[in-house]
Amino acid sequence: MATPVKDTHFDEYLEYPCPFTFKIMGLANVNLTDQVLTKLQVIAPGDYAPKVKPSSKGNYESITLVATVTSGKHIEEIYNVISAIDDVRHML
Repeated sequence: MATPVKDTHFDEYLEYPCPFTFKIMGLANVNLTDQVLTKLQVIAPGDYAPKVKPSSKGNYESITLVATVTSGKHIEEIYNVISAIDDVRHML
């Protein structure tokens, strides 16, 4: 089943290719960063330096990373692929 195209306005505001910041929140202690980077390398290869911050109780963590994107469709693809990881809870 194809993922529906969202009504985004990325192409109106961004000039491609450009850096784009993603924030991923998910379960801690499940190699979440490795899971995210493995999927990301397939659709947006690059050298990443993710910043990882644990939650106050340590159950969750947030990962902030910057990827070079080539289009609004590319941004949506990254959101769809990363948010489909079982251990990811939210993505901004």
